[in-house]
Amino acid sequence: MTDINNAKTNIETTGFLDIDVDINIDLFAEIENLKKKKNAIILAHYYQEPDIQDVADFIGDSLGLAQQAEKTQADIIVFAGVHFMAETAKILNPTKKVLLPDLKAGCSLSDSAPPALFKIFKEKHPDHLVITYINCSAGMKALSDIICTSSNAEKIIESLPKKQKIIFAPDKNLGAYLNKKTGRNMVLWNGACMVHEIFSLEKILRLKIRHPQAQVIAHPECEDAVLAVADYIGSTTGLLKYSQQSSSQEFIVVTETGILHQMQKESPYKTFIPAPPNNSCACNDCPHMKLNTLEKLYLCMEYEQPEIIMEENLRIAAKKPIERMLEISKKYGL
Repeated sequence: MTDINNAKTNIETTGFLDIDVDINIDLFAEIENLKKKKNAIILAHYYQEPDIQDVADFIGDSLGLAQQAEKTQADIIVFAGVHFMAETAKILNPTKKVLLPDLKAGCSLSDSAPPALFKIFKEKHPDHLVITYINCSAGMKALSDIICTSSNAEKIIESLPKKQKIIFAPDKNLGAYLNKKTGRNMVLWNGACMVHEIFSLEKILRLKIRHPQAQVIAHPECEDAVLAVADYIGSTTGLLKYSQQSSSQEFIVVTETGILHQMQKESPYKTFIPAPPNNSCACNDCPHMKLNTLEKLYLCMEYEQPEIIMEENLRIAAKKPIERMLEISKKYGL
């Protein structure tokens, strides 16, 4: 039997991504035809490019996408996101074909927590329960007791006895924020998201001076100094809902810029300003999320590659903490 700590998810590909797509093809129409022909569903994260969001059957954050993956009746799941999201879909749907448009669509946060190193870290805290943020590999999930997302993390932590010792991984910024919110003293793994770590507090404050009526809304993966100036802190879905419900007409949005597409669609008369990073760029895009394109999505569906293939013992071990998350989420109506 394969050691689950060293087991890997295989992503099979035929190399078709080098194929040129005819510029005369109506990709939107072709993708719709392929969905019907192959009984396929497209799940897309809010951080995907607008064209992909517009052709997706469901758009959401990590929790919403996991819930949709769990209940879909489709034969093929096309995951327009990054590799850990496609892995999660496969964990929940072993008999379905799960496709990922671009092999290189990884995640800096997931990469910051190698399972072999985390296993050693975990063994140093034998009396601690492990809560792991869903932005991690299948190997990390297999080492966890409960998976969480930024939408449900606080409720999951608060569902546990106060005396329960906890390791929180891999995002140290989200973990620190949750420690403040819940009054816990969780042991934190030293991981972070490259997108949320490089927002410039100085530039955000300058934007506030130029837009005094704008509210700052931020994702809890951001550093504490940035969160300290936010008017609202929440998950990607939380930020979207807040922007719809708030009476404010201007928002400085401190997360990956892909969410602005849905914000603008839902509130066309409001102004959404992407918070700038501490480099020369005007906005902060995730380079991994943006590797997926409409052309790659079409090719992925046409050739049914690249496909996520997972070893069964790894899948079973990784499924248990995800199921516990989904059970707690249902209990609290998340």
